[in-house]
Amino acid sequence: MKLKELERPAVQAWSPASQYPLYLATGTSAQQLDSSFSTNGTLEIFEVDFRDPSLDLKHKGVLSASSRFHKLIWGSFGNGLLESSGVIAGGGDNGMLILYNVTHILSSGKEPVIAQKQKHTGAVRALDFNPFQVLQGNLLASGASDSEVFIWDLNNLNVPMTLGSKSQYREQPPEDIKALSWNRQAQHILSSAHPSGKAVVWDLRKNELIIKVSDHSNRMHCSGLAWHPDIATQLVLCSEDDRLPVIQLWDLRFASSPLKVLESHSRGILSVSWSQADAELLLTSAKDSQILCWNLESSEVVYKLPTQSSWCFEVQWCPRDPSVFSAASFDGWISLYSVMGRSWEVQHMRLADKISSSFSKGQPLPPLQVPEQVTQASLIPPLKKPPKWIRRPTGVSFAFGGKLVTFGLPSTRLVPQPCPRLVFISQVTTESEFLMRSTELQEALRSGNLLNYCQNKSQQALLQSEKMLWQFLKVTLEQDSRMKFLKLLGYSKDELQKKVAIWLKSDVGLGEGPQPKGNDLNSDRQQAFCSQASKHTTEEASASSAFFDELVPQNMTPWEIPITKDVDGLLSQALLLGELGPAVELCLKEERFADAIILAQAGGADLLKQTQERYLAMKKTKISSLLACVVQKNWKDVVCTCSLKNWREALALLLTYSSTEKFPELCDMLGTRMEQEGGRALTSEARLCYVCSGSVERLVECSEKCHQALSPMALQDLMEKVMVLNRSLELLWGPHGVSPGPATTYRVTQYANLLAAQGSLATAMSFLPSDCAQPPVQQLRDRLFRAQGSAVLGQQSPPFPYPRIVVGAIPHSKETSYRLGSQPSHQVPTPSPRPRVFTPQSSPAMPLAPSHPSPYQGPRMQNISHYRAPGSQAVQPLPLGPGVRPGPQDSWKEAPAPRGNLQRNKLPETFMPPAPITAPVMSLTPELQGILPSQPPVSGVSHAPPGAPGELSLQQLQHLPPKKMERKELPPEHQSLKSSFEALLQRCSLSATDLKTKRKLEEAAQRLECLYEKLCEGTLSPHVVAGLHEVARCVDAGSFEQGLAVHAQVAGCSSFSEVSSFMPILKAVLIIAHKLLV
Repeated sequence: MKLKELERPAVQAWSPASQYPLYLATGTSAQQLDSSFSTNGTLEIFEVDFRDPSLDLKHKGVLSASSRFHKLIWGSFGNGLLESSGVIAGGGDNGMLILYNVTHILSSGKEPVIAQKQKHTGAVRALDFNPFQVLQGNLLASGASDSEVFIWDLNNLNVPMTLGSKSQYREQPPEDIKALSWNRQAQHILSSAHPSGKAVVWDLRKNELIIKVSDHSNRMHCSGLAWHPDIATQLVLCSEDDRLPVIQLWDLRFASSPLKVLESHSRGILSVSWSQADAELLLTSAKDSQILCWNLESSEVVYKLPTQSSWCFEVQWCPRDPSVFSAASFDGWISLYSVMGRSWEVQHMRLADKISSSFSKGQPLPPLQVPEQVTQASLIPPLKKPPKWIRRPTGVSFAFGGKLVTFGLPSTRLVPQPCPRLVFISQVTTESEFLMRSTELQEALRSGNLLNYCQNKSQQALLQSEKMLWQFLKVTLEQDSRMKFLKLLGYSKDELQKKVAIWLKSDVGLGEGPQPKGNDLNSDRQQAFCSQASKHTTEEASASSAFFDELVPQNMTPWEIPITKDVDGLLSQALLLGELGPAVELCLKEERFADAIILAQAGGADLLKQTQERYLAMKKTKISSLLACVVQKNWKDVVCTCSLKNWREALALLLTYSSTEKFPELCDMLGTRMEQEGGRALTSEARLCYVCSGSVERLVECSEKCHQALSPMALQDLMEKVMVLNRSLELLWGPHGVSPGPATTYRVTQYANLLAAQGSLATAMSFLPSDCAQPPVQQLRDRLFRAQGSAVLGQQSPPFPYPRIVVGAIPHSKETSYRLGSQPSHQVPTPSPRPRVFTPQSSPAMPLAPSHPSPYQGPRMQNISHYRAPGSQAVQPLPLGPGVRPGPQDSWKEAPAPRGNLQRNKLPETFMPPAPITAPVMSLTPELQGILPSQPPVSGVSHAPPGAPGELSLQQLQHLPPKKMERKELPPEHQSLKSSFEALLQRCSLSATDLKTKRKLEEAAQRLECLYEKLCEGTLSPHVVAGLHEVARCVDAGSFEQGLAVHAQVAGCSSFSEVSSFMPILKAVLIIAHKLLV
């Protein structure tokens, strides 16, 4: 979209990238005249502020120039000085070269003109500052007529350096210099472009011409040239001839023909500019009034501005803002655009509002009705893929299952072809102890040996409450759990009987001694009662009457029935009349409680119950409340009213007396009361109540209160208790009798997620409840199942946890990229017994199924090494399209591929998964720093991925398998090719007489092995393979001249990097064979 515009018939120059704020310099163009036909020249400087929404530029300085300008360039000379803004060099008519001090122009103070030199003849149309002189910026190249190129040192402008000599141009007449450009990698290399269609490359160290590049069609009229920003030997030339409006990409190592020819302009090209921020982007303008942005890798136009009303004679990328470029046109306008794309409607509305404000006079105008045909063309599409400056050169992202995905660009810039982007998939383990304990729990659950597991946990517990809790959990797995719970609480029947017997014996001993004779009978009865009571403490009431009969001696004196008017007489009358109720009332009033209880027992259950209640209400002792609970069996009152200091005793009462049906509810009530009314200590002890009741849900909720934020180890502690208690309930009620509540489900899901994050996918799946219908559990189960890849082959897939929505079919091309977060269609290559390093390709596919290390492997590190699949010499890629990287830019106009068709290949039996990353890395060893260059690393040397520890242990190095160098068989369709070339080499060797030729043939035999390897790998392009077979047929027929012609045709339309290893030597062999007439 258009960002700024300026009405000036001028040439332009951007300020250097280091300059802030950003400036644009304009000089009156020598090739244009305005309506006033003025020949005066002006140099102006404008500030470019993209924060200002208007299209106007801020005027900062102006200077009258003595000459109009053919070329304007802004260098960084003097930028190392304080308050220096560099130097502007302008090329004018009559060989005039003028240098200006930018700081003096902006300040309007001192004289801004540094120097004026008139060494050239003709107009100075080519200027360029050496880019390697960043701080000094003192080398300036200038070119004009008569093929003269001068090198100026701004520190000494008296005598410029002249390239070459006149004798070097005697082959052809002198001509104008249309463009000059310094090489971006070698500071001593300079090239010049000429209207005759040739480019001349100079070496300043030797001050001589080293190569000429020219098109053989003789229709190439060069109007511009530019060096590749990254590859030192490549440059582009553009032609302004309408008969051949092309851009040619040349490589000086293969200078017989251009590597690529770009053809989309319909008329001659006037200007070219190569982006220094992204070497794939090339900007051109032509006489067809079009401005195109090319992708040199794909040779396609990736950005196109709408057709202009006039020719654009100069385009320049902005050095500071890589997405912005400027265009100067013959209609007298300089416009600034952005290649990021945006609708024009914003600017149109802003302009409409500005006009409306001038005409409204306080009253709003009616809305503007824009014609439909105008709105359709108002959107300029952005680049088809993100440019380099917004791509992330490196990135890291955690994936499901504890996978760490990292990528980075190689640091080397010496390779001519695009460098592969290595993608590392590593397993990260941060909780080693957590995994160890999880494995122990799973092993105990699998083997069923939970009793020993609980015993070990109890012995390892440091807190007494934890020790008691594990003892309770162990009892839940045993028979007769209630009696054992009582024993753990400190109440044992055997111990009680011993203590009672000791106490009774001590009481009898104290009672020995002389007693009154009248009490002998009572003494005998008491002794007999005590002795019998110790033997019949647990007998029923029916047996108690026989017990009392035995107490009565057989030889007794006659007894009398009282008939007095006192209480005894009234009791006698009531008993004689059978009125047991009044008799009991009399006994209670006289506090003769024993008599009342005996009489009430004879009067029936109702009278006994009433008597017990009256007694318990009247007799208040320390133990009366306990007696009331035991007699009345009102256990709920015990739970609700007892002191929380006696929670152990209350739990013992419930264990001893409560029924099986009421016991879980009462235990839960006691635990809830301890949580609500007690402190933190009682809340922790309440877990014992929930263990006794078998309430897993309440146990989880109580544990959450004890630990507000559950760490991985605290969650592991909780899951150990939950799983043991669940197993005890399964033993009691069966496997389908336990249904987890929401709190338990949440914690189990959290636990499974944590296990999955550490790479233990199978373990995480085993802990999920199989029959739980809650969506989080089903979704996690489905994700775990699919993440395990081939490890779950043969197992039944879990039900799909998401609602199915039928949508319309969307056509997809064969090469479809996908957005971040979408699921592409996948095809998984067969893995080899080595860890993986992936390199991206353009075909979309799923990363290899993650390997699963054992849940605990100790604090070891993972080593990711280059691996090659069986039958292939190339590194297996993680398919990632060019420019497609994990991150927000993946959404650049790419349609997501459909999910499904996941093909999994079974891992080989010898596959050893890499050890997980258990600690961050602070630095890499020198051995590991060499992983990123594109050259294949030495086989057998492991490379740690980014984020892995940097040292390799001796034990790990000893266990690295030795690599077997096995050469693959040449495919049958290429056997004839090899046979023809080998037979030709043999015939030439037999016919050769000089030693030099024989050595050349020996070298050819070795170099052709590269060709055979490429044929085995299948990496050659189809047209190259077809051309080689045609050369072989020519060799068999003895037509070496025809073979050389085919060779030249194949080399001319092939990539240099693809054929450079064998095509030159093959040409040499054909020439030798032609000379020897074999």
